[in-house]
Amino acid sequence: MLMLEGKVAVVTGASGGIGRAIAVAFGKAGASVAVHYNGNEAKAAAVKAEIEEAGGKAEIFRCNVADFDACSEFIKSVVKTFGKIDILVNNAGITRDGLIMGMSEDDFDAVLDTNLKGSFNCIRFASRQMMRKKYGRIINITSVSGVAGNAGQANYSASKAGLIGLTKSVAKELASRNITANAIAPGFVKTEMTDVLPDDVKETAMKQIPLARFAEPEDIANAAVFLASDMASYITGQVLLVDGGMVM
Repeated sequence: MLMLEGKVAVVTGASGGIGRAIAVAFGKAGASVAVHYNGNEAKAAAVKAEIEEAGGKAEIFRCNVADFDACSEFIKSVVKTFGKIDILVNNAGITRDGLIMGMSEDDFDAVLDTNLKGSFNCIRFASRQMMRKKYGRIINITSVSGVAGNAGQANYSASKAGLIGLTKSVAKELASRNITANAIAPGFVKTEMTDVLPDDVKETAMKQIPLARFAEPEDIANAAVFLASDMASYITGQVLLVDGGMVM
């Protein structure tokens, strides 16, 4: 039997990078996947096709997760399509890097709105569906920047540290309903965001990683499949660092 057979999973920010890898891995593990996107419909449709080609089920849904009311409608649409929600992965996120002295209020707010408030919005509405079934798995994609901080990323680090606090609070609130909440904190991952980094930045980053390589998106996806499965039923409120030993 597949690890997530019969489950319905929502993955936000699933049109590329880590989100795409998680959505595809969930599909291969037997879950029906709600592939969320906000900007690029063609990329989301390609993820849906990839899941279906592997024998899975998927549909695409557009939503700005920073919009409270839009998230309510988004979750309703998923339930209308699939009948329930068992798993929520909050992966949607943006960066607007800059040193604190020059960071605009808009750049700070935009990152917090998507990365932290967006996760709250989705949990707020999806958890009600989970509570009815007395079953749920909430997985928040945070970052080593949220654990250790990072120069030039005050907004991003604050949003990801906040997401860890949100994860732990949600875990305590929802445990009695058989709903777990955990976070995954990736380090450097091979995605479009890291591909554009200058070579000297990549070399400096590599020196901080004992395993001496960037993660593949699938490394994060494998951790998400585990936390979403019944094998992790006694794990909640935890932050799993998938970073090659970068932060210990």
